[in-house]
Amino acid sequence: MTKIWLSTLALALMATGVHAQDARYPNTDDGAHYGWADVLRADPVRGVTRTVVPQQQCYDQQVVRRDRGNSAAGTMLGAVIGGVLGHTVGKGDGRTAATVVGAVAGGAVGNRVSDHGGDYATTRTRCHEVDTVSEQRRIIGYDVEYRYRGDVYMSRLSYDPGERLRVRVQVEPAD
Repeated sequence: MTKIWLSTLALALMATGVHAQDARYPNTDDGAHYGWADVLRADPVRGVTRTVVPQQQCYDQQVVRRDRGNSAAGTMLGAVIGGVLGHTVGKGDGRTAATVVGAVAGGAVGNRVSDHGGDYATTRTRCHEVDTVSEQRRIIGYDVEYRYRGDVYMSRLSYDPGERLRVRVQVEPAD
């Protein structure tokens, strides 16, 4: 009789302990309840993630440019100098004619010797956008093996659950 009583007491204590474990999470309207399972192992699942990053790529390119120069300044300076020289050469009414001829001749000479520009080489920085693909190997989830009330289950989770895992339990008739 003592053996039966001890067995009954042990079963009652076990049932109360299991029920007490789930008591914090009451039954829901759909008949489900919550409990805690012991995690046996959690194996990381690794995967490759690709990220496209736009980057600006620049380089120097040699280009040829044309400088138009400044011939107007040379023409003006030549005309002034020619006019002054013509003015000093002539006398009387001839002085005016000498000034005009000196200015025209000086302008022509100044235009010919002035800077008419030219071609020169320089560098120009050019940029364009390129896509760079970055690959990283990282943890994408965890394959978790856990025990709930003596049965062992397996699930893939997005996080490492630690030592214990909260489970949702729902029992339905098998029909």
